[in-house]
Amino acid sequence: MGRNFIHLGLGQAATTILTILLNATIARTLSPSDFGLLYLLTSIATFAYVVVDWGHGALIIRETARHPARSGDLLGSALAVRTAAALLACVAAVATTWLFGYDVRTRVLTGALILGWLPQYLGLSFGWVFRGRERMDRDAVLNVALKLATLIGSIACLALGGRLLGLMLAWSVAGCLTLAIGIAMYRRLHLPTISATMSTARELLRDGVPLLAMSLAIAIEPFFNANILYKMTSPTVVGWYGAAWSIAGTLIAPATILGATMYPRLSTAAGDAAEFKRAFDISFRLLLLFAVLGAVGTYLFADVPVGLIYSLQKFGPAADTLRAFAPVLLLLYVDLFLGTAIVAVGKAGRLASAKVASVVLTTGLVFVLVPLCQARFANGGLGVMYALAIGELLMLVAAGILIREAVDGRTIGAVCRSLIAGAATVLLIRLLPALTPFLAIPMCVLVFGALSLLVSAVKRSDVEMLLASLRKPSASAR
Repeated sequence: MGRNFIHLGLGQAATTILTILLNATIARTLSPSDFGLLYLLTSIATFAYVVVDWGHGALIIRETARHPARSGDLLGSALAVRTAAALLACVAAVATTWLFGYDVRTRVLTGALILGWLPQYLGLSFGWVFRGRERMDRDAVLNVALKLATLIGSIACLALGGRLLGLMLAWSVAGCLTLAIGIAMYRRLHLPTISATMSTARELLRDGVPLLAMSLAIAIEPFFNANILYKMTSPTVVGWYGAAWSIAGTLIAPATILGATMYPRLSTAAGDAAEFKRAFDISFRLLLLFAVLGAVGTYLFADVPVGLIYSLQKFGPAADTLRAFAPVLLLLYVDLFLGTAIVAVGKAGRLASAKVASVVLTTGLVFVLVPLCQARFANGGLGVMYALAIGELLMLVAAGILIREAVDGRTIGAVCRSLIAGAATVLLIRLLPALTPFLAIPMCVLVFGALSLLVSAVKRSDVEMLLASLRKPSASAR
């Protein structure tokens, strides 16, 4: 587990740097209103590709981990299904933007983005098999290649005077390169020949429904939020929100990495309660430290990433939106991990039902809080963040009930100790005189680490288990 975490961690670090450079390049070239339109388009396209995915990601990872010989058939059938689904999703998305009353430019760009993303989504599909075989290094290479090609293409496009449509063409070329790299790496690993069969395609469509339901419940929320915000405020406010949410996505990445690393192991341990609890506890304590530290840092230093990436002059209010995201970040970390564990034990359907309730609650609150925050603070994005916090709190309660066999007094105690360390860190940093972020941020990390040891939020045994996992290569990687 440790080696896989490091591979994905290094890959995520590289893609994070590349994504920051990409966002900085785009945001500093486009106006906040155009950046807001781009955020709306990516929200629509992302939701469309959730339907295209049809829950195949988690399903193929799980089945590849359990039955490696099926990986070629699973992957090939998924590629065929995804291609057909993407074409249908493009038509549906353009029709939806017409129903929402968007102008011709927005409708055309929506269709162009969905089609332009198809090659990269096909290429990233190979990462599912790599993860199922616990070759996280190959998955990391695939993602880094995509981000690097996207960055280079975007810089070239903007330098030549291109704007939104040109960017989409550049992203399509980067996706084709990613697809070629995925195919090459798959062949070098001598994995089963890629093939597509009708029976496997039907299996993927049938068995992916519970996972699709959960994914839709998760993805529909940002889709609704982007469209509601775009209709109830202005493109500039949406641009501020998009800038904050882009940084927020980077902050969530460690939780995604750990969940992806542990999912195959949790899936195989699902039938052994003791082994499942052990894997759950090790991962949860590590994730919790990242969660609390991330929330603390976001609250204290929200101005720093906004200024560095987007410039405070053009996107200053995005810092307030990002600061309001701090409690959401903490809840999201925990909810994402609990969700991974719930899917691993086969309760995706019930988790999806809980997420639907959360989305309904959050969307209702967005309709109320966005105009209130827009009128009072001239920043409706704050209302979205407040609504998200309440919705994720509901999900935390539901997930805790669904996975209650893995949650005990020690789990709750770890949460309390980590929260105490986080609150004390905020208080101590606030009491210090003003410092440059280059000193204040490392000091915040050190203070939180020391307080975590003091209150036993992290223990010596945790460090020893992590080091042991680093020294022990996984069987599938040999």
